[in-house]
Amino acid sequence: MPAPTHTPPLPATTGGVDSRLPWWALALPALAFIVLLALIANPSDAHAAAGDPLISRVVEHIQQTVLSWI
Repeated sequence: MPAPTHTPPLPATTGGVDSRLPWWALALPALAFIVLLALIANPSDAHAAAGDPLISRVVEHIQQTVLSWI
């Protein structure tokens, strides 16, 4: 009975791993950050907050807090 033969292992690839991100993986978070920053900088553009004075005061307080850090 012959002994089983072993096949040699495949050579290692030298190409590496492709780790590039699609364009939207960086663009969408950046766009969301810019929109939120614009709302904080100018809360009068937030039309949903115009009817409720409590939300307007909270946004203004956050704006003053952020501006005090700068």
